[in-house]
Amino acid sequence: MQLYGRTWARRELEAHVGRIEQIGGVQRVRQTEGRGRDVEQIQVRTGSGLAYDILPNRGMDISLAAFAGVPLSWQAPNGDAHPAYYDDRDQNWLRSATGGLLMTCGMRQVGPPNVDEGEELGLHGRVHHSPAREVGVSTAWEGDEYVMAVRGVVEESIIYGEFLRLTRTITSRLGSNVLEIDDTVENLAFQPTPFMLMYHFNLGFPLLDAATQITYPSRRRVPIDAATPEDGYVGWDRPDPDYAARVYLHDDLIADAQGWAAAILDNPAFPLPGGARPVRVKLTWATETLPKLTQWRMAGAGTHVLGIEPGNCHPIGRAETRAAGSLRFLQPGESQSFRLALSVELM
Repeated sequence: MQLYGRTWARRELEAHVGRIEQIGGVQRVRQTEGRGRDVEQIQVRTGSGLAYDILPNRGMDISLAAFAGVPLSWQAPNGDAHPAYYDDRDQNWLRSATGGLLMTCGMRQVGPPNVDEGEELGLHGRVHHSPAREVGVSTAWEGDEYVMAVRGVVEESIIYGEFLRLTRTITSRLGSNVLEIDDTVENLAFQPTPFMLMYHFNLGFPLLDAATQITYPSRRRVPIDAATPEDGYVGWDRPDPDYAARVYLHDDLIADAQGWAAAILDNPAFPLPGGARPVRVKLTWATETLPKLTQWRMAGAGTHVLGIEPGNCHPIGRAETRAAGSLRFLQPGESQSFRLALSVELM
C-alpha cells in the first residue's frame, strides 16, 4: 500500500504498530443527547487524511466528511437527528435532514411534495430517514491492502404495496483517500413500482470559497424554473442572507470509456494544518444507471452549500416525472446496481 509517501508491505507496516487502528480503521460510536440520542455513527479513517461518518439509522448515508481534520461537507442545523423525528408530510423532510456528505433521496419519490395517482408524497421520499438492518463492518487484509467495508440493508415497504430493498456497501482502503459506494436496489413485491433515486452530495466551507473552480460533466443544463438565472450555475459566492436557492438540471453527461462521469472541485488554497495546499475533490459515478445530474446552488448564510446530485431522475416530483413520460419502474424481482466514488487529492 501507499502510505506516508512510500510503499509498504503488510508485515512491514504491522511491525511499526501495536494495532492497525493506530493508523486508521473503523469505530462504532453512539450519540447520547439531544435529537441525535441513540444515533449510531460508524467512523472511518483512511489513515492518509480522509475520514467520514456513516449513519446506519439514516439510510446508511454519510454525515461529516473531512480531510486532515478540515471539513469537506456541509452540516445541516438539524444535526444527526434520530429518524423518530421524521415527518413525511409536505416539506417537513427539511426539519430532520442531516446534510452531511450524502443524503439519499428516493426510492419512490424525488423532488417537491406532490400527489401522484392519489398518493400524497412528501419531499424527497423516505430512504434518508430509514434505519438499516444487517449492518456489518469488515476490516481485512487483501494481500498488502487493508480494506474497510461497511454494509447495510434499507427497506421501503407497505402492506398491499411496494417492497424495495437497498443493499449498500461503502468501502475504503488504508492509505487511499477514496470512498466507494456500491448499491443494489431490488423490487421484492409482485407488482411494478415507481423507482426514483438521487444521491444528494453536499459540499461546504472551507472547500467552497470564491476561488473554488467547479467542473460539471454535462453538455446541457437548464434552470429548474423561470426565476433561476440561466448563467447562475458557475463559480461560488460569499454567504448572503437573501440568497435564493438555484437548481440546475444537467443532461447529456460526458463519460469516460468505462461510462463514468466526474464532477470536480478544485480549491487552490485549501486550509490544511501546516499551510494551505491546492486540493481536488472528485465525485464520479456510473452513468448507465445514473444518467442525470442535478446541481443545488445555495450560497446563503447558514445554508451555504453546493449540492452535486447524480440520479436516475431529476428532482421535479413523481407526478411531473410521470406526466413527462420519464418515470422509471422496477419490475417484480428486478434489481439495479449503482456505483459512485469520491476522492480527495493534494495537487
